Amino acid sequence: MAAPQHKKIALLGNPNAGKSSLFNQLTGLRQRVGNFPGVTVERKTGTCKLDAQHQADIIDLPGTYSFYPSSMDERIAVYALLDTAQPDYPDAVIYIADVMHLERHLLLLTQVADLQLPVVVALNMNDIAEEQQLHCDTAQLSKLLSMPVVKINGRNGDGVAELKKVLLQITTSISPKLPAPFYTLTENEKQVAQRVGNILPVKNDYHAILLAHHATKLPFLTVEQKNEILSVAQSSAFNSIDSQLEEIMQRYRFFTTVTQQVLSRQLRQPVTLTDKIDRFVTHKVAGPLIFFAILLLVFQAIFAWSAVPMDWIDMQFAQLAATLQELLPDAWWARLLTEGLIPGISGVLIFVPQITILFFLITLLEEVGYMARAVFMFDNIMQKFGLNGRSIVSLVSGGACAIPAIMSTRTITNWKERMITIMVTPWISCSARIPVFAVLIGMVVPAYKVGVFNLQGILFMSLYVIGAVAALLAALVFKKVMKTEDPSFLMLELPAYRKPHWKNVIFTLYEKVSAFVLGAGKIILIVSVILWVLASYGPPGKMKEAVNVATIESSVMQYDKEMTENHIAAKKLEYSYAGYAGRVIEPVIQPLGFDWKIGIALITSFAAREVFVGTISTLYSIGKDAENNTIKAKLKNERRPDGTPVFTTAVAVSLVLFYLFAMQCMSTLATVYRETKSWKWPAIQLAFMSGTAYIASLLAYQLLR
Repeated sequence: MAAPQHKKIALLGNPNAGKSSLFNQLTGLRQRVGNFPGVTVERKTGTCKLDAQHQADIIDLPGTYSFYPSSMDERIAVYALLDTAQPDYPDAVIYIADVMHLERHLLLLTQVADLQLPVVVALNMNDIAEEQQLHCDTAQLSKLLSMPVVKINGRNGDGVAELKKVLLQITTSISPKLPAPFYTLTENEKQVAQRVGNILPVKNDYHAILLAHHATKLPFLTVEQKNEILSVAQSSAFNSIDSQLEEIMQRYRFFTTVTQQVLSRQLRQPVTLTDKIDRFVTHKVAGPLIFFAILLLVFQAIFAWSAVPMDWIDMQFAQLAATLQELLPDAWWARLLTEGLIPGISGVLIFVPQITILFFLITLLEEVGYMARAVFMFDNIMQKFGLNGRSIVSLVSGGACAIPAIMSTRTITNWKERMITIMVTPWISCSARIPVFAVLIGMVVPAYKVGVFNLQGILFMSLYVIGAVAALLAALVFKKVMKTEDPSFLMLELPAYRKPHWKNVIFTLYEKVSAFVLGAGKIILIVSVILWVLASYGPPGKMKEAVNVATIESSVMQYDKEMTENHIAAKKLEYSYAGYAGRVIEPVIQPLGFDWKIGIALITSFAAREVFVGTISTLYSIGKDAENNTIKAKLKNERRPDGTPVFTTAVAVSLVLFYLFAMQCMSTLATVYRETKSWKWPAIQLAFMSGTAYIASLLAYQLLR
């Protein structure tokens, strides 16, 4: 007997209503990430156990304020509810509403209900309402809306068990009770709905009207269907703007009477802790200072807290490689393991402590409600650079990874501001640059203390500041070039400050770090193996020639056995496929202080910046002795043919600046293409950033050498 099919339940609500917390409470670790049908936007889906016999799939839709979206994220949520043919179309909806802003949240709720989908209202933020002495009569609210209402606390799980019981009732009922339509269509709208219903199989008239509103933008309609619906709208003199205004006004007239009957509070509202904190945190002078102090502490923590676990991981892999070199036979597969796989894995795992700390602190700032204040504070400043207050979220998120940061620009409604944010976000130093910065800074900058701060941490912070300044200057350039007449505005809700929900923090941290390890790790590991092959083998006869040449040179120079072996290994690397590739680009990068080995790393790290360290580690592992086998030691000990060190201060600074400005990330370019639907913008981005990186690196090396 086949297992019963899971019911599909959409989780919907306004931004900042607490959807993520409730999603985690309902699904726990039973989550997976996929794409919305027809669009390259990730969505979360999780399994919720309603009781011993029944389970449901919870689909977490992006937050939106109404069925008339202004941003890409909002459109995804709306279109998912309009496309009844998709396999994941929901059987019911959990609508999470903030009791503190109930009237505004009722707009989207009644729109969803008018699609004739069973809805249960999860009323959130009740703990904050109690603190502010706001009372909601949920029984009366349920009666007025004709749908179940459950008080919950998405952060600690209060009310979730009752919510599951209600979900079980509405998903197992053969004919669940549905409320009467909240919006009464005009005669013209009824005629349009009837004609649209002849084109597409829709559930009801309101659904048909929404299709008429959004026909040109709906990805699931064919060109013929779009043209037919447009023809209906034009022949019926259907005015979308007038229709939207009429609907919203009619709904709000209903909301006003509802909130008056269900909400009550004392006349004098108390001054809340959030109000007291915001007097300082959003102050025009103190606010920015607090923001930059927080960033300084974040980057100081990245270096100070991660030093011990990073050194431990580095040493363990170095010892493992040395031990295996002694135990295993001198065979190709043993060399692949000790010179390719182990250094590649080390190049991934060594930076997990730093990336964990970065994601942990950013997630913490989001959880307590601080990031929304940063958006509010910097909106005016961002506008001067052609950006939006919401751009600060993308720019700060870019400190973790440019890909989700670029995807987060969908919340920016103005086309020009969104495009500029997309173009400049990769200038912000992401976590993928951390491996490069960490190795090079740790190698040339001593770990001196400056007061309570670490000198390396201060320099690390300065690189982020330089990247941010470069991003703003680039934004000014794009502001002058791009032209648009779209209005610019910021609509934002400042959530109350609250204690972090540690379960959410852990879930987010696990998701982000595992994405780095499994996503970037796979690329790094594959590149390491390919690189080892290219560095270990060469054109027919060349490797044998390399051995003969190195043997003769060693004899002339009167090298001992160990020096001869290392010289042979170096010569074989030079004559390998990787060596030839490095030699081809060496004339171009030599003015920057880079040799052919660094050139190989520049090529391979275009797959992902993190690959640089793994590449360097692999190249300098081949044929080397087991002693001093940590990554930093390998770089410090590397010498040019004339005996001078390869990684001088000038070379390290040149490399740091190159990776600070260069677009060394195929995944980011692919994401920009997906978001802009054109290769023009990624091409401009690549040329602009790479040109800037080359010039900055050239000037730094020539001045410092």
